[in-house]
Amino acid sequence: METIEIAAILGGAGLIALVLWFFFGARDATRATAGANAVQEVEVRVKGGYSPDRIAVVQGRPVRLLFRREEAGSCTEQVVFGDFGITRHLPVGKTVPVEFTPTQAGEFTFTCGMNMVRGKLLVKQH
Repeated sequence: METIEIAAILGGAGLIALVLWFFFGARDATRATAGANAVQEVEVRVKGGYSPDRIAVVQGRPVRLLFRREEAGSCTEQVVFGDFGITRHLPVGKTVPVEFTPTQAGEFTFTCGMNMVRGKLLVKQH
């Protein structure tokens, strides 16, 4: 094998590793901050996905997630918290609060209406 072939194979393997890390690597969760009345609050930008897409909150305390949709694609026009029975319409350019109190600890997925865009709510025991 020639040097150029070896370099191409190593470069390709490196790019594959980078893509796998980017999409499947561990990410830190954004911690909700306690605002007025001890409500845990996080602003979530909706544009090509949820940002942040991992949110840590404390069980038994009220949560307010403020979703702001910054794209017109139909996929992200809803946010669904299936485990909590919550679905909200997200108009473009408006902030929509999603409020609830998680009663159980665990990891809960939230998705777009088409179940393609995903995020995680990490509920920790206090």
